[in-house]
Amino acid sequence: MKNMSNELLIESYFQAITFKLHIDFIRLLEAEIRSRSLQHEIKQSS
Repeated sequence: MKNMSNELLIESYFQAITFKLHIDFIRLLEAEIRSRSLQHEIKQSS
């Protein structure tokens, strides 16, 4: 996950929610978003 760009990470997060992927995968993405301090990106877009 460290190789993903911030943009791809955020996009993947929203796609995972849209397609109702496994909650563990969504939480993994959320954890990476938090570790990069990108929470504002998902709050602005939602």
